Amino acid sequence: VQLQASGGGPVQAGGSLRLSCVYSRRTFGRMVVAWFRQAPGNEREFVAAINLSGGSVDYVDSLKGRFTISRDTAKNTVYLQMNSLKPEDTAVYYCAADTTLIRSSWSNPMAYDYWGQGTQVTVSS
Repeated sequence: VQLQASGGGPVQAGGSLRLSCVYSRRTFGRMVVAWFRQAPGNEREFVAAINLSGGSVDYVDSLKGRFTISRDTAKNTVYLQMNSLKPEDTAVYYCAADTTLIRSSWSNPMAYDYWGQGTQVTVSS
């Protein structure tokens, strides 16, 4: 599975961005696609994940209500809609995928075998 993340860029606080993650193929059966982010000096942080088959989602509690993950299986794309952005949202955002995850592993970056290249999001105050 190959992943291509895009949609990052500079934005002012309070603004919105929509990130896209295009995956090269969908394996037969369950596949989970997640977004993580990493700010300089910080560990990679789970943002959200979606099961491509059933559409179930999960979010880190701190971002619920501002960020929304969705999928368009016809376009092989997962989106991350980010609203009311804050300077602390500044990070490189990565999408990741795996086909063997149980829900309790969705937030663990070590559990994902496939990663995109990352897209920079910079929120200015």
